[in-house]
Amino acid sequence: MPLRPAVAALLTAAALAVGTATAAPGSAAASPRATSASASTPTNVAATADPTTGSFRQVTGFGTNPGNLAMYTYTPAGLPSGAPLVVALHGCVQSATDYYRNSGWTKFADQYGFTVVFPQTSNANNSLSCFSWFDTNKAARGVGEAKSVVEMVTKAESLYGSDARRVFVTGLSAGGGMAADLLADYPDVFAGGAIDSGLPAHCATTQAAASGCQNSDQGLTPAQWGAKVRSAYPGYTGPWPKVAIWQGSADTVVRPVNATELRDQWTNVQGIGRQPTGTRSLPGGTTQEFYADAAGQPVVTVFTVSGMGHGLAVHPGSGADQCGATGAYFLDTVCSSYHTARFWGLDDGSGPTGPGLPAPTGLTATATTPGSISLGWQAVSGAASYQVLRDGAEVGSPTGTAFTDTGLAAGTAYGYTVAAVDASGAVGSRSAAVTATTQSGGTPQCFTASNYDQVLAGRATRSGGLTYALGSGQSMGLWNTFVTHTLKQTGPGYYVLADGQC
Repeated sequence: MPLRPAVAALLTAAALAVGTATAAPGSAAASPRATSASASTPTNVAATADPTTGSFRQVTGFGTNPGNLAMYTYTPAGLPSGAPLVVALHGCVQSATDYYRNSGWTKFADQYGFTVVFPQTSNANNSLSCFSWFDTNKAARGVGEAKSVVEMVTKAESLYGSDARRVFVTGLSAGGGMAADLLADYPDVFAGGAIDSGLPAHCATTQAAASGCQNSDQGLTPAQWGAKVRSAYPGYTGPWPKVAIWQGSADTVVRPVNATELRDQWTNVQGIGRQPTGTRSLPGGTTQEFYADAAGQPVVTVFTVSGMGHGLAVHPGSGADQCGATGAYFLDTVCSSYHTARFWGLDDGSGPTGPGLPAPTGLTATATTPGSISLGWQAVSGAASYQVLRDGAEVGSPTGTAFTDTGLAAGTAYGYTVAAVDASGAVGSRSAAVTATTQSGGTPQCFTASNYDQVLAGRATRSGGLTYALGSGQSMGLWNTFVTHTLKQTGPGYYVLADGQC
């Protein structure tokens, strides 16, 4: 779609209108309005209402405000102290009011219980009201807009008693670029973040370099991307924020390569690999990739929305996983705020490292053949299905508590974990890993002996005078020399009764 003349006239290399160069493909809204983002009261917003009523309001006097920003907050009615805090940064030619009305964050603030801070820049700072993610005088620790945002966090913690350990930041486009910078500048402040159609942290340090970041591969290694984060707060060693990355595959304003660079940057910072440890499909043609740490907890995730142009993914409706309203750069695909909030752990108040259902227990390799391994585990309450991973990659999604992995190489060891998946598709914590080895070939080995000798040989166990096959737990009768059974080994340390079968 061609540029509107009014926007085209403003669009220069200095303006750096990330998110405003073209109308986003698929948007049902009219062309964006050039909204002033001054500190005045937003249109049609009850800015003087008491925050305990759940109203959107302006907050003044939040600090020295070197970035010349305005602060707006939304707090659900009756929110207790100790609740989380989310900072939500609008895109270019948008305002705090636009983000309050369209992004869907207030729905989940009410549902899950947290405060939202909506910072607002102005056309006095940037001709298209873009946050200055590309300017080291405004987007670095201790200066400019970055410092103003952190002053807002401090003010909100004071006003609402927010939990300083559960502060998160998200943003769209230029707001996404600023969110990435804030995660790098203040990893001691933010427990997690989300970059929606945005840029890697400190990709550009001048206005002249910004366009290149938006449009092309910068040719940096993951270590070089990670160094940009580590150098933003020298001497800091962690813990690092948990990061969600959202990208439309058809975005021509902030090209999809930025999502790849963001993944490389934050997996490097976390010290984990660039191969996903799990993948799942979401509504709106969305694919989510997980990147887990050594404990099996996803700390980086990438959401790719097929066919979506430039904007924030929303999905209006009353469903549990629906949110927001369409508008300029608010695109009806999938509710990004819902999935981001759950990734951070805001849905159950467990913090950024423990969202979703608990890990299944009792994962066991119940049987093996030269080409397959059968698994079993204990059921998890509330699970609609289970995600089975072999060596970190998803291989099955059974609804029950058993799964057989086929097509494997003979005589080869494989590692497995299982996670429960709830009805909304959210994946819980992973189980402890189990390693199983396929048989080398030929027929399973059988052993015929008395129960007494089976126990002595380690193929069975005894309890209360009775004998049970090792692994399968099948009852074999009394533990003595008079009762004889045949046991067939079907896996490492796993035997089944096979009388008359061998």
